[in-house]
Amino acid sequence: MIEELAAGAPGWTAHTDTVVIGSGIAGLVAAMRATRHGRVLLVTKALLDAGSTRWAQGGIAAALAPEDTPEEHLADTLTAGVGLCDTEAVRTLVTEGPDAVRRLIALGAHFDLAADGTVSLTREGGHHRRRIAHAGGDATGAEISRALLAALKQAEGVEVIEHALVLDLITEGGRAAGATLHVMGEGSRDGVGAVRARSVVLATGGLGQVFSATTNPVVSTGDGVALALRAGAEVADLEFVQFHPTVMCLGEGATGQQPLISEAVRGEGAHLVDASGARFMLGRHELAELAPRDVVAKGIMNRMRETGEPHMLLDGRHLGARFWESRFPTILASCREHGIDPVVQPVPVVPAAHYASGGVRTDGYGRTSIPGLYACGEVACTGVHGANRLASNSLLEGLVFAERIGEALAEEQPVSGTRVPPPPRRRGLLDPSVRGGVQRVMSAHCGVLRSAEGLAEARRLLAELGGRGCDDPCVEAWEATNLHTVATAIVAAAERRGETRGSHWREDFPDRDDDRWLGRLSGRLAEGGFRLEFTPERSHRTTAA
Repeated sequence: MIEELAAGAPGWTAHTDTVVIGSGIAGLVAAMRATRHGRVLLVTKALLDAGSTRWAQGGIAAALAPEDTPEEHLADTLTAGVGLCDTEAVRTLVTEGPDAVRRLIALGAHFDLAADGTVSLTREGGHHRRRIAHAGGDATGAEISRALLAALKQAEGVEVIEHALVLDLITEGGRAAGATLHVMGEGSRDGVGAVRARSVVLATGGLGQVFSATTNPVVSTGDGVALALRAGAEVADLEFVQFHPTVMCLGEGATGQQPLISEAVRGEGAHLVDASGARFMLGRHELAELAPRDVVAKGIMNRMRETGEPHMLLDGRHLGARFWESRFPTILASCREHGIDPVVQPVPVVPAAHYASGGVRTDGYGRTSIPGLYACGEVACTGVHGANRLASNSLLEGLVFAERIGEALAEEQPVSGTRVPPPPRRRGLLDPSVRGGVQRVMSAHCGVLRSAEGLAEARRLLAELGGRGCDDPCVEAWEATNLHTVATAIVAAAERRGETRGSHWREDFPDRDDDRWLGRLSGRLAEGGFRLEFTPERSHRTTAA
């Protein structure tokens, strides 16, 4: 599959049928499904299990219980999405989801079982039923990743390249035709190379590293969204970045990946309290601590403002040591590692950047606006999440829509010709130091609380950072450039949407405004920068929303 190239071109090239970029649940499932239609090259930026999937604690949502139905799951998802969910996309998710989870179990994923031998289910925020399947207590993502990687080893027709940062997509005749990438430490494939393929699947995960404090791993630098934008693809809903309400507070100025305290802890009975011990979510929402994430995050931020306290507290002392040790062993160990024992003391918590509800816009089979280019998982905007993702729908979305991409790939035709693209662009790359600057700007002015003044300042500061060029096309420069590209697009969308809806909270527009803003903001890179278009979507107004 690997061939040497002529001088002046990238150092090597690969020819395959489908290239899948990313190795979380979406990428692994898409890669294995794609083998039904030809050879697959799976490339990932770090190790195969280094992405966000293995960090998922709570579980995967599906209507598996006899008393639950896909219609109820649909209603809860639409409510969380605050009027902006694509109803048909959600219907696909909730109707195909249960069987997709069963196929995952058949593939070898071991979920926790109840006493009667059925899958044990819990509740999380926004769910009116117990429908969250979990594994290892609070290590669901790690178990799913383990099972899928074991299955990948048995799959025929998949070649894997680790430590490979994709630099740019290759397009020919208006369609995707492969990608250029920089491989680190792969012998003959070390350095810049090119992959030609008839289809490309983006499964690159999230963009949490745009912010200073996030639950996302260090590799989540928004690469897929930046790649798609540079190739001319349409993105949507970028203003809706979900901040997880309960992230362990490590003190003022803490940066990087922060310890997540799963919503399932609240689902099992832990309470949010202030320093006086008062449960401040009571009366704010009918579900109190189990309200949708945007409601809980806002409740925490409001109570912090009211009291002047630097954080709120998650009190699970009444759950008992045995329960913590059996149900949440990973979280318990993480808390104790940071000097907090939740068995005997409340855990200090604050919201932190967690999940991008928007991304590269797709249809119901993962097709983007560029023929031959697909997207699934967190990098994609299927319309399932709307303005705010319902807890534990993320793993399910990656699973269901990756399987659907596997069906759609049957229609792709081989790419004609074998022309090797020139080396990827070097002009326009930003200095690696821009990364920290972007994170500080975004956390200060485009985080949980937003305003016209703050967003305008973010736009100005990002423009200044965009002037810090770099002559060395190193991996760090590409990542900084990707973060800057994505941050600029997020700020533009947040500045344009003059309302508060879901995970987008404008202090200067504190109310939801269906008359002006019930619709989707989509955008593309064009001459002069990022350009947005608003499309009213009245069909998404539902009684549930």
